[in-house]
Amino acid sequence: MYMKKMEKSDNYDNQTFEDIKHIDEDGIEYWYARELMKVLSYKDWRYFDAVIEKAKIACQNSGIADVDHFVVNNKMVEIGSGAKRNQKDYKLTRYACYLMN
Repeated sequence: MYMKKMEKSDNYDNQTFEDIKHIDEDGIEYWYARELMKVLSYKDWRYFDAVIEKAKIACQNSGIADVDHFVVNNKMVEIGSGAKRNQKDYKLTRYACYLMN
């Protein structure tokens, strides 16, 4: 199987999910995929990215545009040498998070 999910941590609960919620200037709530990945105890982005892709398909199959719930949000991150590189991330709606749980 190409996806490997770690067991959910014992301390995962609704409060932890709510703790990583962000709210934009328009009052819209969202979650960063890389933060959610840690809450759901995924250790490797490639496995969680596969979960995101499956959730996007489920969203489309429901007749809902996935681009409204899975917004690519790449970030520049510093790597060991002080250089920076682009890192893939998403801004997710609550519905997108629901599809991945």
